[in-house]
Amino acid sequence: MSGGVDSSVAAALLLRQGYDVVGVFMRLGSPGETLDELIEQSEPLEQSEPRPSGSGCSLAGAGSLPHGRGSHGEGVDRRQDGSGCADTRDAERRATRKPRTIRIGHQGCCSINDAADARLVAAHLGIPFYVVNFKKEFGRIIDYFVGEYNAGRTPNPCVRCNDWLKFGKLHEYARQIDADYVASGHYARIVPSPLSGGGRGAGGGGAFRLLRGLDHSKDQSYVLFGAPRHRLAEMLLPIGEMHKSHVRALAKEWGLPVFDKPDSQEICFVPDNDYAGLVARRAPQAVAAGPVVDTHGNTLGEHPGHQHFTIGQRKGLGVSVGHPLYVIRKDAASNTIVVGSKDELRATSCIAGEVNWLVEREASRDRGVEVSRDRQGAVLPDADGWIRCTAKIRYNAKPVPAWMRAAPVVHGRDARATGLEDGRRDPHHVDLIEVRFDQPQEAVAPGQAVVCYDGDVVLCGGWIREAG
Repeated sequence: MSGGVDSSVAAALLLRQGYDVVGVFMRLGSPGETLDELIEQSEPLEQSEPRPSGSGCSLAGAGSLPHGRGSHGEGVDRRQDGSGCADTRDAERRATRKPRTIRIGHQGCCSINDAADARLVAAHLGIPFYVVNFKKEFGRIIDYFVGEYNAGRTPNPCVRCNDWLKFGKLHEYARQIDADYVASGHYARIVPSPLSGGGRGAGGGGAFRLLRGLDHSKDQSYVLFGAPRHRLAEMLLPIGEMHKSHVRALAKEWGLPVFDKPDSQEICFVPDNDYAGLVARRAPQAVAAGPVVDTHGNTLGEHPGHQHFTIGQRKGLGVSVGHPLYVIRKDAASNTIVVGSKDELRATSCIAGEVNWLVEREASRDRGVEVSRDRQGAVLPDADGWIRCTAKIRYNAKPVPAWMRAAPVVHGRDARATGLEDGRRDPHHVDLIEVRFDQPQEAVAPGQAVVCYDGDVVLCGGWIREAG
């Protein structure tokens, strides 16, 4: 539970569906805060009533985990209609209780105040609440963030946090307390695959797919692309079928004390959005002045440190040539900022690494001809390995028509690492993909993720290494 409206409603929904819910807040730490004042680690707020026989337990929220088992040891899959629930009346009463006290105000994601808000919601719902200390592990996220900026790339710490903590450490914690699922308040959906053998929860063995949220304006599937495929069976996304307005309406109807809390817009460990300042504090030796050049190598001015700039930035470049200039790329090795026109900012393709596949088969072809699919509806690659898809290059970007295939790297170490020796391309077992856009895209930034879709289905995603 993050202390926000989405994870709070997710927890309340699971209660109403008959789950036993344990609220979990991840203590991550944040520069500038007195971390010792954070709510004590792993102290339960209150034990909920004994759960009915056969009910499933779901760890809900920024961590909400189910920990009970079904009557035969299997994970119980609760549906929105409450089917399969032994008795949901107690859960419904808990979900509509009045708040016990006034919540503390909001100050950025994962802050001390957020922990207090999450604890207050848990008290309102009558569920146990724990704070788990991931401060040490979160240091890896901050080191990654600083390292990417120093390398001239544009990091995405929220995706990495999902990969390393929510789909890693939090699932480990779920197993420790015998939880069946980890639930969260993300706007995305998980549905059975056409190839699924059925079964959910730890050890369920069923195959599932990740889909965009029904509310495309709030869709968060992009930040979930790194979830291992086998984890999908252990994840619940209760609000993925809802629009944000409905979620807020339910929060108000149920009296949740955070119903009017604003959405977080900041990176949790950079509450002032001063990325360069954080880098300078963590690695002052890496921030130094350097040249600003155009795409022909002509020096136009000087910058105070390449960490102060992002791909596509137009304002604050410190140079003037009579027409708009944009940051085209950053060369960390020479500490150089390259600027150019808007046309020069556009890229027709990108190469991405660390690819995570979330489908059983690859994707499709559609060059003005009929799309090819297998019997289960999975789209198929063409003879050259190209897969028809849409692609997102940033969290807030719209998916755009594109083609994707295993990157044609066929020599040396890269070939061995990607399984592409002798020109072979196997998009299901490679570390690199190439994405070609139907129309050139602006500010395709190394360090960001590119996520590929077949309709609403997430096919795969990877980390952009270069744009072309």
